[in-house]
Amino acid sequence: MNLPEVVSRDEWLEARRALLAEEKAFTKQRDALNTRRRELPMVLVDKPYVFTGASGSAGLADLFEGRPQLVVYHIMYPPEWDAACPSCTGFVDEIGSIDFLHSKNTTFALVSRAPYEKLAAYKDARGWSFPWYSSYGSEFNYDYQVTLDESVVPFVYNYRTKAEWDQRPGADFIQQEQPFELHGLSCFLRVDDAVHHTYSTYGRGPDAMTFTPTALDMTALGRQEPWEKPEGRILESPGDHCH
Repeated sequence: MNLPEVVSRDEWLEARRALLAEEKAFTKQRDALNTRRRELPMVLVDKPYVFTGASGSAGLADLFEGRPQLVVYHIMYPPEWDAACPSCTGFVDEIGSIDFLHSKNTTFALVSRAPYEKLAAYKDARGWSFPWYSSYGSEFNYDYQVTLDESVVPFVYNYRTKAEWDQRPGADFIQQEQPFELHGLSCFLRVDDAVHHTYSTYGRGPDAMTFTPTALDMTALGRQEPWEKPEGRILESPGDHCH
């Protein structure tokens, strides 16, 4: 296995201080990027989306629960599936309490295309407390690029068209039979009675919100994914052993 070099404590401290300088520079870059994100213009949402939640039918404005900001996680759960995407489920499992988010005038909600009865049963089984709404029958998932179906809207995912994805290596996922689901996260701002779309991110965009990837990024073995550098640091998990 390709493990880190073993050095003296003094050599390690020298290397660690050099990395610390890079980490501090990255923190400043991240702060600047967050500023750019807050400076993005916003788009008025004037389509009358209809969702189904615990209290019945709801419009997009209702999802705010009286707060000015709304964060929506688009969890992959199409109508024909019997359960939500395992990776999306892991993401949501790690969220924990959202009380502090509420104290910052922001609501968090899940949205999926599966009928509400499926979502409610899955939510209860996972022990989740956040609201989960069904967008079944509306174009919400399609408009926010997490359900890909060219018969409904033009194919765009993560701000690239199908033709642009065709030019990128390793983008075989776009060849799936349509419609198919992908995950994402969208943010909205309510000003008086008007709802505005301010931000959406896809792919690895929501990574920074979860504990496990962030914690693993600080370890010597990392996330243990084939794409990571340096190579050769993937351990066989205990569950992979045959007895």
